[in-house]
Amino acid sequence: MKYIDIGLNLMHKSYNKDREEVIKNAQNVGVTNAIITGADIQSSVEAAEYSEKYPGILYSTAGVHPHDAKTCDENTIKILEELAGNGSVVSLGECGLDYNRNYSPQDIQRKWFKKQLELAEKLDMPVFLHDRESYPDFSNILKQFPSVAEKSVVHCFTGNKNEVEEYLSLGCYIGVTGWICDERRGDDLREAVKYIPPQKLMIETDGPFLIPRDLKPKPKKHRNEPKYLPHILERIASEMGLDSDKLSKQVYKNTKSFFNI
Repeated sequence: MKYIDIGLNLMHKSYNKDREEVIKNAQNVGVTNAIITGADIQSSVEAAEYSEKYPGILYSTAGVHPHDAKTCDENTIKILEELAGNGSVVSLGECGLDYNRNYSPQDIQRKWFKKQLELAEKLDMPVFLHDRESYPDFSNILKQFPSVAEKSVVHCFTGNKNEVEEYLSLGCYIGVTGWICDERRGDDLREAVKYIPPQKLMIETDGPFLIPRDLKPKPKKHRNEPKYLPHILERIASEMGLDSDKLSKQVYKNTKSFFNI
């Protein structure tokens, strides 16, 4: 089976000493590709540059996370557009709204989310989305860009049945992480995945975060990485009541097509 990790924070400091080994270990278990998440201008530049070292294996996104929306200025969209011309950049984002932390004021978050969607529409590019406790505003903005919504993936979905159905009604794809393996807080997600059509599913680690809690034996390093993606896929297939081999093939096909890789 082959897998693609659509959300990996590979430039995170926890990988500083062994990035090459992380990639090699992932390939050894069938993770053929990974997409490095860009969350602000600096990390987007770093992700694009690092991806260039692994052509055909690593790709990246370019965007500004809602936490960092307050750092945006008149040059932000221009820089993102330039980055989008890099062959390793396959998506805009991570962008969206986050009303849980409100590290950036909500009106500023909405402004820059909309501007990044406008850029995605202009460039006809996929978008890697972030929504946390902001769905009414999030959906109202996304509905203004129907062609973009259909080329968007809701990254690290952790919601319930109603939420997943709302995202799907907008045309979005759904990205699922090891959150589904969390016995403390994954109940809603375990129920919600039953309502995701396999044709709309993608998988991700969000490494180094969200290491699956049901790994046995428990890893010595409490750090998530792409080599655990097959475990996540197995758990998703189990919860959906589907054959893991067939599901993995569909998810791999979805991802290749969505990001055009």
